[in-house]
Amino acid sequence: MIRVLFICHGNICRSPMAEFIMKEQLRKLGLEEEFYVASAATSSEEIWAMAKMSKHGISCGQKRAERLVKEDYEKYDYLIGMEQMNIRNMMRILGSDPDHKVYRLLDFTDEPGDIADPWYRGKFGLTYDQIDKGVSYLIGELQQKLWDV
Repeated sequence: MIRVLFICHGNICRSPMAEFIMKEQLRKLGLEEEFYVASAATSSEEIWAMAKMSKHGISCGQKRAERLVKEDYEKYDYLIGMEQMNIRNMMRILGSDPDHKVYRLLDFTDEPGDIADPWYRGKFGLTYDQIDKGVSYLIGELQQKLWDV
């Protein structure tokens, strides 16, 4: 089983979007049993803002904000931030990345970079599209790892 943790600042927009988009894509591919997917924050804010998810028919169930802790490094194979500031904050919490588990989501795509933060800009559509693309590329790469085992 491959364990993936998506991380953003508050675990209220981008990382939960990535979590549930990936779960839905894995479900459609029949791969949900091969992965454990979750999301967390680098901050302690606990606000829930996921209207965009329901528009795309993706249920978020009872998801609530979680905070990244140092022990998560041992629990997950991939710790994926949404932007470079998340990576800096993740490293502050984790201390180091000796096993090279820390990534930005869009670095798996042909257009590496930061995922737009919709909280301040209100561009949830752009954020959704970037995350959807990043997750698709990530799943493609992880499928290769599954088949190579």
